Amino acid sequence: MSILIDKNTRVMTQGMTGKVGQFHTLGCLNYANGVNCFVAGVTPNKGGQNFEGVPIYNSVLEAKQQSGATVSVIYVPPAYAAAAIDEAVEADLDLVICITEGIPVHDMIRTRYKMQGKRTLLIGPNCPGLITPDEIKIGIMPGHIHKKGRIGVVSRSGTLTYEAVGQLTALGYGQSSCVGIGGDPINGLKHLDILRLFNDDPETDAVVMVGEIGGSDEEICARWIKDNMKKPVVGFIAGITAPAGKRMGHAGAIISGGQGGADTKLAVMEECGIHITRNPAEMGRVMQKILGASK
Repeated sequence: MSILIDKNTRVMTQGMTGKVGQFHTLGCLNYANGVNCFVAGVTPNKGGQNFEGVPIYNSVLEAKQQSGATVSVIYVPPAYAAAAIDEAVEADLDLVICITEGIPVHDMIRTRYKMQGKRTLLIGPNCPGLITPDEIKIGIMPGHIHKKGRIGVVSRSGTLTYEAVGQLTALGYGQSSCVGIGGDPINGLKHLDILRLFNDDPETDAVVMVGEIGGSDEEICARWIKDNMKKPVVGFIAGITAPAGKRMGHAGAIISGGQGGADTKLAVMEECGIHITRNPAEMGRVMQKILGASK
């Protein structure tokens, strides 16, 4: 089983005629059931064209009506990406994955306001996407490192998503689904939303949760885990101390008022029963110890 997407999901690419959209759509087409899953592209004024046999439409609504796609992945440039999300939400899609980095915060604030009361779920922006191994990938994740299995992965960091997956696969542990939620301050689904889904998934046995400095999402999720999670969770917080006058990492990775630091987050997570590691190279090993002990 999986969360959010599977081999029956039908996807459209917004920004299909751009170099980035075409490059990553081709990678998704070539992964597992991608040829069946990716059924449409969207670029205004380019309707009637096609890319690798996938028809292109002028609007999200037209693509949905003609192809049956209910999920969208966005590779639109930053200045127009929030409007692309708005269009997908207005078309009443099930899920939108926005890969675009650098969307102005004010644009995302307006978009999140418009999404109130709507049923469409958003992953991202500034995220690598998500994958259900051996079934479908949507986004920029390297498919070859994934393996079908029973470990869920959720991460704010794209590269650490790949690191966690690579370690699990190397140790023989496959993944049920892997979700990169992105690190921007104004985004869609949070750690908590994904942990709820993994907790309810009968074919996920444990979860790797990777957070970053900044904000309080990880602490909120940790407290929920303490009271509700039925499965073991391995946790890591990515945090880099920047040189004076410099800011490093995602737009959301900002410590404010002494809150949101890596040590603070890890302490709360540990108090709530999450199996933490302070070394990103040990995420897989910690999971191995937990699963070995539970046998």
